[in-house]
Amino acid sequence: MAKILVVEDIHDNFELVLRALSGTDHKIIHASDAETGLQFALDNIPDLILLDLGLPDYDGQTLAGWLREKPELANTPIIALSAWPEENAKEMVKSYGFSGYISKPITRVADFVARINSFLKAK
Repeated sequence: MAKILVVEDIHDNFELVLRALSGTDHKIIHASDAETGLQFALDNIPDLILLDLGLPDYDGQTLAGWLREKPELANTPIIALSAWPEENAKEMVKSYGFSGYISKPITRVADFVARINSFLKAK
């Protein structure tokens, strides 16, 4: 069972991720802001982090930087989960040390789950 930290401030978006992953055996941890996300990541050492780029306290890029500074999280894939235009999001992925990008909204659950599993296997 993989632990997945979802850092997402919009409850409906988190619920969609939770429902999409409900058929898996993954343990889902939720944080609704960057500071809580950092603390939960350090407390739980997740196998994968799904990170919204637009958070209420600090942006996802800032949190990704903080996470990458922590040795215990150095090998944890961080996936940008965002509704930003794809070109902007891909640039963020390259610039801030993300492992990949998944666009919102999630339209095909099977594709979403397959992408999550591929990031976990790549770890």
